[in-house]
Amino acid sequence: MENQASILVIYTGGTIGMFKDANGSLIPVDFNELHDHIPSLDLFNFQIDSYSFDPIIDSANMKPELWVKLAEVIQKNYENYDGFVILHGSDTMSFTASALSFILENLNKPVIITGSQLPLGIPRTDGRENFITSLELAAAKHEETPIIPEVAIYFENQLFRGNRTYKFNAENFEAFRSVNYPPLAEVGVNIRYWENNIRKPNFKKLKINNNLESGVSIIRLFPGITPEIFHSMLNAEGLKAVVLETFGAGNAPTEKWFVDELKAGINRGLTIINISQCRGGAVEMGKYETSSELKRIGLLNGKDMTTEAAITKLMVALGKYSDKKDIAQRMETDWRGEMTE
Repeated sequence: MENQASILVIYTGGTIGMFKDANGSLIPVDFNELHDHIPSLDLFNFQIDSYSFDPIIDSANMKPELWVKLAEVIQKNYENYDGFVILHGSDTMSFTASALSFILENLNKPVIITGSQLPLGIPRTDGRENFITSLELAAAKHEETPIIPEVAIYFENQLFRGNRTYKFNAENFEAFRSVNYPPLAEVGVNIRYWENNIRKPNFKKLKINNNLESGVSIIRLFPGITPEIFHSMLNAEGLKAVVLETFGAGNAPTEKWFVDELKAGINRGLTIINISQCRGGAVEMGKYETSSELKRIGLLNGKDMTTEAAITKLMVALGKYSDKKDIAQRMETDWRGEMTE
């Protein structure tokens, strides 16, 4: 008989964990009663244990210290389980998936994050299939080695690398996309794993980067941004790093005041990384005149990272390294498959 797979389900909050009580009100599910709500779980040869945040967190309230708490729960239980399923609200799921990918160093087991657009206790819910398949993905092995040794998001029949995703739809069940990187697996009658897209395990000991720097910001450029507003953004108290969302392939205004503000910020010690506002494609600094100057004054090239990956990677990099050259080198280098070299 096959060895029983052991999965730890971590419930942070969110739509997926809600059921209707006798009065028709939505209340959080007791995860000790999961088998009562989803009898088909008995068909799997899984040991399923659960851990719930107390209090549960609306994903809009997710923050770095809670990412660290999630990582610590995984680290504490790492040797006792084959995989982990995190139930999470969809609004900030891509931020959490990206953050965990950088916090969890030498991850060699699946961490599958999922949620739903409709509560688990609603008849038409997408949560039931998302949850059941996430358990199966977290338990999947090939010759005793986990098939997905990385942080991933499963939603509506597709498994994506977590730090490549973004939420693009608030209504459809297909809520997430990964434009710059293909799926890790696709689910239909069978689960088809795209093994060439999946990171390989390194079999090193798990450790966590639990010191995150919160003095970071995202500045999205727009036509007509004024010198006064841009100056105030770059001079916010406690600011240490900025994700600058530029146009197209990394382009920005060439006006002197704009370049001078960026140069002054870099001279003060700010780390500024160039990320495209476009969800598909990559920053190519120097391709056009409007990005050549940014490269010359020291903006970092974010390549094809998502904004979610860039901001969480900055938090971890600034918490892990103190030397500006080390931070710059790490930000322009792929850590966890978040960028195409």
